[in-house]
Amino acid sequence: AADSVDLNLPVKKTERMPFTIRIVADEESLQKAVEMRQMAYSRHLPDFARQMTIEIGDYAAGTAVLLAESKLDGGPLGTMRIQTNQFAPLAVEQSVELPDWLQGTRMAEATRLGVAGGVMGRMVKIGLCKALFLYCQQQQIDWMVITARTPLDREYEAMLFDDVFAKNQFLPMAHVGGLPHRVLAKPVAV
Repeated sequence: AADSVDLNLPVKKTERMPFTIRIVADEESLQKAVEMRQMAYSRHLPDFARQMTIEIGDYAAGTAVLLAESKLDGGPLGTMRIQTNQFAPLAVEQSVELPDWLQGTRMAEATRLGVAGGVMGRMVKIGLCKALFLYCQQQQIDWMVITARTPLDREYEAMLFDDVFAKNQFLPMAHVGGLPHRVLAKPVAV
């Protein structure tokens, strides 16, 4: 009798991305991240972007700055800062008091997200969000928290982040120049 083969096995497909994502570990890389922030923010908030520099928060304990770089030329394609509440309150807590159900939990806030424009930027953003999730898993974080202005808030809804306050409620964020943002959260453990 011939051996049978199960042809209904799931196929695992591996795709190589044209960029890498890593945690910034030196001043040169941090400067690349800031340049990416400036470029990304200048599309929607040019005055705010011109004032962006390396910030104290980039060096804070419990913080990691992610940098996505092109494999082709090493140029910056995206960045995100992740701050945990291990050593200090989250940046969002300068603007709002988080509800009781988040109090006493391990949280990480993603801030200063900036990506290149176009299709590459969309791929990089997805990669950075996946890196955020993996970082939070590694750090045993309970909740990922973000603030988002419109229309970016819809992208986080698509990634299954939920409103922390009332549905679709925009609140002025003192820590980002008073601009209205939604506060959204997503559990890390599923």
